[in-house]
Amino acid sequence: MKPFTLIITAIDAPLYSGEAFSVTLPGEDGAMTVLAHHQALITRLKEGIILVKDTNGEQTFPVASGVVEIANSSVTILL
Repeated sequence: MKPFTLIITAIDAPLYSGEAFSVTLPGEDGAMTVLAHHQALITRLKEGIILVKDTNGEQTFPVASGVVEIANSSVTILL
């Protein structure tokens, strides 16, 4: 799999910044997995868990709500 740039940030602190192979998100309309070269998209997130797969394995981040922007092989998540 090809990596993409992923940034996860909360209002008070950055949570993740680096390259990831996939990120699974609790989208407003259901779970979604993002891979490199995903179609551009902006959508809201609902309560759940964000699952990041990168070279170090898997990491999870709880989310109460947020927004994700996918564009130009990068993903930015604002919690």
